[in-house]
Amino acid sequence: MRVATNKNAVAAYFPKKNSIFASSKAKLINHIIQNHKSDMRRNIFIVVSLLVFIGLSAQNISKDYLAYIEQYKSLAIKEQYRHGIPASITMAQALIESNAGRSMLAVKGNNHFGIKCGSNWSGKTINKDDDNIQECFRWYNKPIESYEDHSLFLKRDRYASLYDIPLKDYKTWARELRRLGYATDVNYADKLIKIIEDYGLEELVYENFSSTTDNTDRRSKTTVEAETKTKDPIGKRHSSGVVDYSDLLSKTQNNGRTCYILKKDATMAQIAASLNKTNIKFMLYCNDMYEDFTLHAGTYIYLCKKRSSGDSSIRSYNVRIGDSMHSVAQRYGITLKALYSINNLPYGTPATDGMTLFFHK
Repeated sequence: MRVATNKNAVAAYFPKKNSIFASSKAKLINHIIQNHKSDMRRNIFIVVSLLVFIGLSAQNISKDYLAYIEQYKSLAIKEQYRHGIPASITMAQALIESNAGRSMLAVKGNNHFGIKCGSNWSGKTINKDDDNIQECFRWYNKPIESYEDHSLFLKRDRYASLYDIPLKDYKTWARELRRLGYATDVNYADKLIKIIEDYGLEELVYENFSSTTDNTDRRSKTTVEAETKTKDPIGKRHSSGVVDYSDLLSKTQNNGRTCYILKKDATMAQIAASLNKTNIKFMLYCNDMYEDFTLHAGTYIYLCKKRSSGDSSIRSYNVRIGDSMHSVAQRYGITLKALYSINNLPYGTPATDGMTLFFHK
């Protein structure tokens, strides 16, 4: 028996690259085998020892955690794309704070991050014993609202130093979160790091959000089309069949494209209904968006693909607090892919305050 044969046999027991054991366990195998090219008995002993080690490690992997990651990872990736918070950190925090979606706050209030009401919260609330008896926590309609609010929570000045840390450096992110007082648990950073490494969450940082499927609100094409045909929550439908979208949208021109500016918060389904459109997927494609994006007043909406460069009269833009790469791309009518390419930025790099973005090569 040759060492290479043992190596292949061992590798067969390990999942592929994106799985929970891929990087660390595969490296361990290669290291041990390369440094123990001896007789057959010794190699067999190594293989058996490794398989026992893997079995013991797998016992610590929770099926509930795996199911939660599969269901909500797209939300974490989307928030990384929109706000520059590593998807690995967001997912690890959600797993801890919501106990993989099984906590009372998550089940009854869709609160996956344990965010308390605070003095500025005007939405619905839910009470739970925490540091004090029956403390006030935020209540959300859907989990996505909790993920979005978590991102906004970390956008406060208190956490500004986080955004100087590279997305892939989850260890420094975890330690800085603890240092800034996100949690009182002295072991909070270590817990985040362990979850990220045990479940391979560091790989999420490199995923393109548009290639993931959001399992949190999966609906059939028939359901979506029926919704756009029958649901007219904002636009006014006249007897002639023409829809009056003036209460929701303002029509304009931007970078050579006809587009609309939202006057109030709305979903893409509501926008589609108001414009008498049924192909929501195409609208999402044109706007570099998810179906479940929370679209806020002032957002630009396009019904055809945006351009690959900006208006010839506008050379660049200086990013401000609250901007994202997506919001800049929408505002200036340029595809998100082109905006990254023109500025020589890896896709998914967040916009940061003071950054200069160019619209022409």
